[in-house]
Amino acid sequence: MGEREASGRGDTDRAVGSALRSSAAALAGGLVGLLLPERCVACGGGEALLCEGCRGELLFLRGTLCARCGCPTAWPVERCGECAGRRLAFASARAAVAYDGPARALVSAWKERGLRRAGALAAELVAETVPRPPAEALAFVPGEGDRVAWRGLNTAEELAHCIAGPWKLPVEPLLERVRSARPQRGLPRKARAANVRGSFRARGGVPAVVALVDDVYTTGATAAAAARELKRLGARSVHVVAFARAIRG
Repeated sequence: MGEREASGRGDTDRAVGSALRSSAAALAGGLVGLLLPERCVACGGGEALLCEGCRGELLFLRGTLCARCGCPTAWPVERCGECAGRRLAFASARAAVAYDGPARALVSAWKERGLRRAGALAAELVAETVPRPPAEALAFVPGEGDRVAWRGLNTAEELAHCIAGPWKLPVEPLLERVRSARPQRGLPRKARAANVRGSFRARGGVPAVVALVDDVYTTGATAAAAARELKRLGARSVHVVAFARAIRG
């Protein structure tokens, strides 16, 4: 077997494995939903993952946004105060909601408690709010191996698979982790960029236009590092899509 053939078969096996894991996760989530009553992850009441009241408190990012990083702005701008002067490898970044209140509670339940049903809800909100990017495929930010093992899921990968159907785009595992990084939480922007530098490696066959999916966009450091690697292997443009986005006052 030639090296190229072996590599292609390996990519196919990984894609099939990812699809099987997503199907198994959906089945498991359905069984849990039958066995356990659903409660709002934000307030503990109701009979939905986010009750009507908490869902009404979500701040949807549908207004005027920075054309580059998706930060809310008072008027249309190509670059805002948050991304001006930064060398960002992605063409655009968009998120469904602000990372605050009920959205933060949903992400916490999803990431820290492994609540898979949160991924389907997050994808529903993304599909309703974020315009479908002009992409040929969805990629996702790969998680740290030990954290993924502990949680039992990679939230970015799960979100990508959940929005693949509404957007009619294939999910391709175009990136892998090659270096561990400390958690980004609590680090300033420059430290975040240094922390994830060199953390990703792209696999061959990267499409010209890629939508890169992550759960939360904070400073854009992780998305920029991943997008830079995708462009190194042939992507002309990368559009970042996230469920939630940190908004600085």
